[in-house]
Amino acid sequence: MKRFKRIYALLAVLLVACLITFGVSQYETRKEQIKNSDEVILEIPTDSVKTLSWENETVSLSFHKDDAWVYDDDDAFPVDEEKINELLSQFEAFGVSFIIEDVEDFGQYGLNDPVCTINIGTEDQEYTVLLGDYSAMDSERYVSIGDGNVYLVQNDPLDSFDAELSDVIKNDEVPAFDQVTEIRFSGEEEYQIRYEEDSTETYREEDVYFTQVDGETLPLNTSEIETYLSTLQNMDMTEYMTYNATQEDLETYGLADPELTMEIDYTTTDEDDNETSGTFVLSVSHDPSQPLPEESESEATQDESEETEEEEITAYARVGESPIVYKISTDAYKALMASSIDDFRHKEVVPANFENIAQIDIVLEDVNYTISSKGAGDDRTYYYGDEELEIDELQSALQALSADSFTDEEPTQREEIDLTLTLDLEGSPAVHVELYRYDGDHCLAVVDGEPISLVARDSVVDLVEAVNSIVLNG
Repeated sequence: MKRFKRIYALLAVLLVACLITFGVSQYETRKEQIKNSDEVILEIPTDSVKTLSWENETVSLSFHKDDAWVYDDDDAFPVDEEKINELLSQFEAFGVSFIIEDVEDFGQYGLNDPVCTINIGTEDQEYTVLLGDYSAMDSERYVSIGDGNVYLVQNDPLDSFDAELSDVIKNDEVPAFDQVTEIRFSGEEEYQIRYEEDSTETYREEDVYFTQVDGETLPLNTSEIETYLSTLQNMDMTEYMTYNATQEDLETYGLADPELTMEIDYTTTDEDDNETSGTFVLSVSHDPSQPLPEESESEATQDESEETEEEEITAYARVGESPIVYKISTDAYKALMASSIDDFRHKEVVPANFENIAQIDIVLEDVNYTISSKGAGDDRTYYYGDEELEIDELQSALQALSADSFTDEEPTQREEIDLTLTLDLEGSPAVHVELYRYDGDHCLAVVDGEPISLVARDSVVDLVEAVNSIVLNG
């Protein structure tokens, strides 16, 4: 009997608990009505906004609009108006997906201690938007606008308002170089590069960039220059050191007397084919207090030297007379500083495309040989005497002749091989290539009477062997 009484008592307690739970549930249902909604709860035209501020877990920022947007704490800060307008644009038609009405406990949605508070002011009204917790179940953010309700929004304002001051600075931009007409470098090396199509100063049709060396025109490698310009255009200039540089700042960052300054004359063409001309100027320096790796290698072992070469270089850049000084990466610094004439020169010893070579006259061990051809371009066939040649080995050997370094040193040792390449171009120009012994690792290349570079001796040996395989078996 006692056992049954105990069971009845437990059932009674359970019934009371269920009734209480049901009652609380009904009460909460009455107090907080949750319903789907496609309501637009704010409509604030962007151009009507006069003040904007936000405070998140890391920053508190405020701006006001006179003729343009101004940072409240420093009028000198260059505000990016487009970025401010992007922040505001989401409130032009701020829609929700759920409404929770008659809320009494905002804390359960994270709105008593919001992750971000956004204040927007127009001439007529002030708006406060609180961002609370993120509902993992709904994948949406709880939001309050002070009307007693809580909303769930699909487009989370925190995605854009988790922003710091650096996110709204108007950074300098590298323009689109649709056509570069001239590049001027100054600093450690001073020279100019000009753009010229259909020049008579080169044997290659693709050569359009030229410079002057000792009064002579030198064609440059188009691919190298385009790669350089692409590196410049893709360089990350978002990390700034100061946005209001003084003369003292410029000296601190090495930009009072930059290591490198480039001036690029260019034109851009818009969608309506309207051309705009301009000059882009960039100055680059590394931190004056930090020695460059190569400056500290003299006492290093080889292993230490390799580690030194991998060290980070602290470097800075400035666009024109901009007040902003940017920190740039080690890779960007190295790529930009690789701007000497030698960096842009053709490395190939033979300054012409092989398909344009109509005849090769060779002097090897004081014996003359001639390789002729018929046809043109890809349909050209080469002959030694009357015998048709497989030219691939000789072609590869000629194209492999590449500069390890450039030099104007005159040859002092015996000649290894002499080639005169007659080209199937207007006027049938001829290129004269001489290769001389230099040391155990290199030969000296002389083109059209001018010493140009040191090339790997192995490449010259391969060329001699390729010629011998033709003339000795012919």
